[in-house]
Amino acid sequence: MRRVLVLCAFLLGALVTGAFASEGGGEGLINFDKSLIIQAVNFLLLLFLLTKLLYRPLMAKMDERTQAIKKSLEEAAAARAEAQREREEHAAKIQAALAEAQAIRAAALKEAAEEQRRLVEAAREEADRLVASTKAELAQDTLRARQELRQEVGDLAVQVAERLIRRSLRDDDHRRIVDDAIARLGRTN
Repeated sequence: MRRVLVLCAFLLGALVTGAFASEGGGEGLINFDKSLIIQAVNFLLLLFLLTKLLYRPLMAKMDERTQAIKKSLEEAAAARAEAQREREEHAAKIQAALAEAQAIRAAALKEAAEEQRRLVEAAREEADRLVASTKAELAQDTLRARQELRQEVGDLAVQVAERLIRRSLRDDDHRRIVDDAIARLGRTN
């Protein structure tokens, strides 16, 4: 619009200069007569038509385009803010999931330690039971062996007594019989 006004001012200045030049009797750039008024009216009519038909629709389109760009920028800003909010929500969810995973891991480690303690305790109890059982069996075996040894010694003593009775006992015979009994006792053990 400014350009049009500047152009009009320039033409008006030329008209005024031409008018002063024609009064002075010289030929100027523009002759001030009827044709100049018709040209000026034509120019103003053309200017009015161009403004109505081209300039205002062009400006309306430009305003419409400006509004569309502003709307797009606002939508982009809103989308950016929404994306940031979602990013923060996801980060919070990830933090919560990590905290939950750490809690589950800690609980699993605690449970594993408890299970290990129970297994070690059960193994100790089983070992203690086996040791006690083995000691009891060993004590019974020892008792049985002593009883069997007593039985054998008693049997040997009876056999020795029988032999002594059958023979007349001399010191040499007596010693030999006792040595034989001791030797037999040593072989059976």
